Amino acid sequence: MPQPYDIIIIGGGAAGFTAGLYAARDRCRALLLERFSAGGQVLNCEHIENYPGFPDGVAGYTLGPLLQQQATSLGLELQLTEVCAIQRDGEAFVLQTDGGTLHTKALIVATGSSFSTLGIPGEEEFVGKGVSHCAACDGAFFMDQPVAVVGGGDAAIDEGLHLTQYASHVTVIHRRTALRACRLLQERARANDKLSFCWNSVVREIEGDTGVERIRLEDVTQGTPSTLDVAGVFLYIGLTANTLFLGDLVPLNANGQIVTDLWMRTATPGVLAAGDVRSDSSRQLVSAAGDGATAALAAIRYVRTGEWQR
Repeated sequence: MPQPYDIIIIGGGAAGFTAGLYAARDRCRALLLERFSAGGQVLNCEHIENYPGFPDGVAGYTLGPLLQQQATSLGLELQLTEVCAIQRDGEAFVLQTDGGTLHTKALIVATGSSFSTLGIPGEEEFVGKGVSHCAACDGAFFMDQPVAVVGGGDAAIDEGLHLTQYASHVTVIHRRTALRACRLLQERARANDKLSFCWNSVVREIEGDTGVERIRLEDVTQGTPSTLDVAGVFLYIGLTANTLFLGDLVPLNANGQIVTDLWMRTATPGVLAAGDVRSDSSRQLVSAAGDGATAALAAIRYVRTGEWQR
């Protein structure tokens, strides 16, 4: 059997690469596994203005590779592969991946979250044909056409504002009368003539021929239906933790997130979690990086001493 890694990190977002940075600096034999590309969800962000150290903001597609470059330059190994299953082997862990079998003494899960879906007729059918979760990726396809954004948080309003650069008009559809987005984004949205709100409403169906042409809405207070003609629908209705591959390795909360303590440790000795995938995460880029550092410090201590509880 090949020599096991000291620490394997699953997920190449801010949490994962920060954990890898700390592990590599402590001269652990550390490996990060990522199924797509460096950065995770941050790659979908055209402009990030709330990450310290970038007073003019930074594009997600710029920050992601920088995270990778910094960590790997210090010795972190990187493999682009997907983890299919994990088993305990005594005090170590065996990971089955697309590229083969890996062994590690400690494991940091930083797999983040995926965009939640509405589960309505037409949603799956029109993915890539008008339904999207990424304004930065697909906004230019809707030049001078009306689009809808579903949601009321930071992501919905931020991406809605980005879409006003391309679309003829952006309608934000929210099931309540008050947004959850930060006040700065709300101020910008209300000041933008190309953006309006459809309150107390939910999308019941997405319709079209070869692409999205309209959406059917329902007023949640009165139950009255309505129709809105749009060429695109951008969904930002929350996130679902990427934890299905873990099986029963660690306890999850009711939302499918990994339960941890303040040191990112789970109830399974040797397994830690960081970032959006853990319970009580603030789901912010900067806190994900902090989680990664904390998880790495706890993992390093476990690898060096075998101690789990403080």
